Amino acid sequence: MLRRFRPLPAPIDPALWRDTRSSLPWVQALDGDRATRLQTLATLFLRDKTITPIGDLQLDPLRRCQLAALCCLPLLDFGEEGLHGWSQLIVYPDAFRVQSTHVDAAGVLHEWQDELIGEAWDAGPLVLSWADVENDCAHPREGFCVATHEMAHKLDVLDGLLDGTPPLPRPWQRQWAKDFQAAYDALVAEVEAGREPEIDAYAAESPEEFFAVATEYHFSDPSTLRAGMPAVAEHLERLYGPAPFATAGAHLGAT
Repeated sequence: MLRRFRPLPAPIDPALWRDTRSSLPWVQALDGDRATRLQTLATLFLRDKTITPIGDLQLDPLRRCQLAALCCLPLLDFGEEGLHGWSQLIVYPDAFRVQSTHVDAAGVLHEWQDELIGEAWDAGPLVLSWADVENDCAHPREGFCVATHEMAHKLDVLDGLLDGTPPLPRPWQRQWAKDFQAAYDALVAEVEAGREPEIDAYAAESPEEFFAVATEYHFSDPSTLRAGMPAVAEHLERLYGPAPFATAGAHLGAT
């Protein structure tokens, strides 16, 4: 039997990792063991993913390492399996336009342009706006983190369905589906009634967007998520581990 072993990735330079950690509030807030685990995942990310800047955007080693660390935050407990199924991170300087289409129930094709700050293709690249990554880092506790949002979509689709449920053991999956559906239905009712919801109203777009937006809150505003949706918060803590900003003694300052 012929076995092929992948070479071990080159370790991230210690000085580069120190700069990366100090520049990312979520990573600053991790304890030593989890920060080391993130460093290992980021090393795998930098080995396995092609990071492609678009236009005039320049990505030096620090920016590339920052992107790798942010994308790996949701994998601290899930593991490197969350990196499977795709190979490229595309980074635009700012929000980008995409052509969208939809065929309605009458068979009429509708076409329009959307302006996006992030996108995750089912079996293709993950796409981010660098300006929005920077804005998230400058305001890390406001409920937004585009990198973790798009990574949630990547986890979601690992079981072949983009439906708001990542691959989980069957008993947990059943409870997850029950609790998330109840929270999603309540959120949709709030939005349809014209009331201000607990979390960003974009979460009412679909179950998969609800999961991704809730993921952002886990990492950037866990107290709001737990206050408004305690069952969802508990599932996400089990999936992702403790929210960095909820950890006792965590450094909560912004860059």
